[in-house]
Amino acid sequence: MTHAARRSSTLRICFAGAALGAILAVAMAPARTASALQLHHRPLIAVGASQSNNWSGYNQGTLEKNGTLFHQVSGDWVVPTATQRVANQAESSATWVGIGGGRVDSSGLVGDNTLIQAGTSQDVDASGKASYTAWWEIIPAPSIPISLPVSAGNHVHVDVHETTPGMWSITINNVSTGGSFNMTTPYTSTYGTAEWIEETPVVVDSSGNVSVGPMPNLSTVTFDQSQANNAAANLNASEAIQLVDFNGAVLETPSAPDVDFDGFNDCAFASSCSAPTSS
Repeated sequence: MTHAARRSSTLRICFAGAALGAILAVAMAPARTASALQLHHRPLIAVGASQSNNWSGYNQGTLEKNGTLFHQVSGDWVVPTATQRVANQAESSATWVGIGGGRVDSSGLVGDNTLIQAGTSQDVDASGKASYTAWWEIIPAPSIPISLPVSAGNHVHVDVHETTPGMWSITINNVSTGGSFNMTTPYTSTYGTAEWIEETPVVVDSSGNVSVGPMPNLSTVTFDQSQANNAAANLNASEAIQLVDFNGAVLETPSAPDVDFDGFNDCAFASSCSAPTSS
């Protein structure tokens, strides 16, 4: 995805499952600090049933939901504040809702290689300057940054839904400023999963070296008003996914659902996370 000046040529691309093995073989390398980076979204990289090397949040799957197919997903959150965790290191994160790309059953072993998504990114360049961007994406095409301004602390609402078979509407509202964005696009989905996610992207530096992007320090992300198929998401703790690095160190942990089961907190660099105290 294209970001502020330091990333004017940046792309975020979702990779289908067949390409992940090659990416991950290189992603074990230490994070780079090059000034020119490409950032790529991709489907879930599962580590068993409840952990992932790229996602933190909640994922509902068609097999888990007795064959339910997903045609709509939405959610609200406050854009988190990003600050540099390691000096002189560029760091990246993304907060989004989407359909596809996740685990279709609770085992985490069956995935979905389609993904239509939209959200915000919270990034820090090597000098420590933070930038915030809104975007949408359909894999395998690159993601598209949009002109809707977003900042840390803004309340955003994002909705992705199928309007007619194979045609999708994507809406991002900045509730804090009153700004909004809407577009439609054709896309062929398997409708297999719905998710509310905090992600670390794949990072490709100017020399072509690939790693899983280091995550900045983030304030707690609170998801709320989550819907799937135009009904309250009814989140279940068994659907939670914790983000860990390739050594198993915890990077991000979702809380239990809130009292009305349509929201949760997501805490960076914490092994536990308290649920929101209100709906």
